[in-house]
Amino acid sequence: MSVRTLTLGDAPPAWFGQRLREILVLIRRNLIHILREPMQLSDVTIQPILFTFLFIYVFGSGIPIPGGSYTGFALAGLLAMNLIMSSNGTAVGLSTDLNTGLIDRFRALPMWQPSILIARSVTDLLSALICTAIVLLAGFAVGWRPSTGLLSVLGGLGIALLFTYAICWTFGCVGLIARNVEAAMSIGFIVLFPMAFVSNAMVPTQGMPAWLRVIADWNPVSAVTSACRQLFGNPNPSALIQDWPMQHPVAAALLWSAALLAICVPLAVFLFRRRTSD
Repeated sequence: MSVRTLTLGDAPPAWFGQRLREILVLIRRNLIHILREPMQLSDVTIQPILFTFLFIYVFGSGIPIPGGSYTGFALAGLLAMNLIMSSNGTAVGLSTDLNTGLIDRFRALPMWQPSILIARSVTDLLSALICTAIVLLAGFAVGWRPSTGLLSVLGGLGIALLFTYAICWTFGCVGLIARNVEAAMSIGFIVLFPMAFVSNAMVPTQGMPAWLRVIADWNPVSAVTSACRQLFGNPNPSALIQDWPMQHPVAAALLWSAALLAICVPLAVFLFRRRTSD
């Protein structure tokens, strides 16, 4: 196996440029793969539309929201829920590459191995951007409107995308632990469904049993959703809850994202090296 190492004679800008080119090439490879199998994007295109109409028109009619409509309340939750559920694609994509022998081919090249993980995470972030656009368009179609300025709305979207990027690295670790694609998908859904639904994403947590309400209020998805509602100017019943994440949702969402990145990025690199070592 050919391995290129950085020597004292390498100029840092040249080293950085080489790494950046490798990442861009791998991102392009991932995008071409998606274009050849466009149904891979169903979870960020079709699913958000289905979820929007399902929750707004079916469940929304039976969920009263103090101080506003369910449509205004639900949009931030739909955004957070669709984004984190689509992040399972990171685990599936990495597991697929590992089990089809593609990673072994990459290892034979003189390339920076973490670029494979970075390219995967950036590709999935680009998919998350598509998901965000679809959720917003579907929201506008059913009557959702923000009541704050453009910068505040962009801040809410930025928080949601930052958290999604952190979750992608988390599920990258899942894909590296799982021994096959089916296991990666199963583990992902086992984690994602409670994370998405035991939160304030689609219903206020005040009506939950006390023990479950504590879990929901400290769920990072609840912090991200509340932060988006606050920045969008939408109804946010969680603001009445005295738990720290609900009183400071923007700070809580940023702290959760930073903590996940600080833990999962080095963990993913370690797991990748262990999984691909001879």
